[in-house]
Amino acid sequence: MSRMSNAFLIAALLLVPAALTAPAPASAFVRLAETQDRAASSSVNDFDNPSQDHIKALFFDAARQGRDDLLDGLIQSGMKPDERDAKGYTALILAAYNGQAKTVDFLIEKGASPCTTDSKGNSSLMGVAFKGETKIAQRLIVAHCDVNARNDEGQTALMMAAMFGRTDVVKLLLVNGANPELRDKAGNTAVSLAQQQANPQMIALLTQAAKGR
Repeated sequence: MSRMSNAFLIAALLLVPAALTAPAPASAFVRLAETQDRAASSSVNDFDNPSQDHIKALFFDAARQGRDDLLDGLIQSGMKPDERDAKGYTALILAAYNGQAKTVDFLIEKGASPCTTDSKGNSSLMGVAFKGETKIAQRLIVAHCDVNARNDEGQTALMMAAMFGRTDVVKLLLVNGANPELRDKAGNTAVSLAQQQANPQMIALLTQAAKGR
């Protein structure tokens, strides 16, 4: 059995219980947590001769669950830290979206790009912005991820944080240079999105920030 097959078998056995959990919720802006094939559905032959798809699925499951030990074994066995799934998600994007701060640090240390985007242009920073993961957002900013980066719809991390009422993330982004006056392809700004949600505190915060530019 190859090193990768051995790593796959260990990861599969340890991650089988996670196959029974519900997938993370999706968002209107970003859909970063979609279900993948689980080790529980693998046959004995799959363990003996795992496909690359099975190995990748376990790699991404380990990232969602914050299993740095399993990620380390798979990376040492040849998995690329920036490997992508069918949606363009990397392990770091999935770890960030699922609130796995230590795993985000671990993957960056292993050479994963903190600022890469999925197939729709959504970054890890955008994902944590609407989830309200302030600590991870700070880590990504320290790693020089662009706070004004746009996805394919022209949306920014600030827009997503404003839309979902993530006040602490909005403040963090503003302090680090996020532009509240940018518009997406639909003509929305962070302020207009806050207005759509009838969030007076967010509206006041963003309006004041726009005036101060």
